[in-house]
Amino acid sequence: MNLLLDTHIWLWSLLEPERLSPPVASALSSVSARRWLSPISVWEAHVLIERGRLQVDRPAAEWIREALLRAAVEEAPLTTEAAIISRGLATRHADPADRFLLATAQVFDLTFVTGDRALLQVPGVTILKNTRARRVVPRSRRSPSPP
Repeated sequence: MNLLLDTHIWLWSLLEPERLSPPVASALSSVSARRWLSPISVWEAHVLIERGRLQVDRPAAEWIREALLRAAVEEAPLTTEAAIISRGLATRHADPADRFLLATAQVFDLTFVTGDRALLQVPGVTILKNTRARRVVPRSRRSPSPP
């Protein structure tokens, strides 16, 4: 199975794996799964860190590079085809980053892993839903370092 991780799924897999539903956790840990990450998600994580919405223990670029080295993900290419397709998706979701991720999944025939309810019903994109998110321990009690 080829899985394109939504930004929050990638971050949760690193920092808050308890937020992943059993089917998503199982798919991500499967030895037969290939996990893909878009540079858009790296950019989104960087923005979250810069805005203080994601607390880490070192500069954003350093944390992200280390997280990418430790995570078993492949880089999903940014393509003009995905950019074109992103504008024609049958969704009301206006976030250009999410539209680009959906289009990337469609172009490369990847299963998009997300818990974003606004993205779960987009025609032409195979979705693996993270349907259960448990209550999370406050950030101050968790280690901000990548595993």
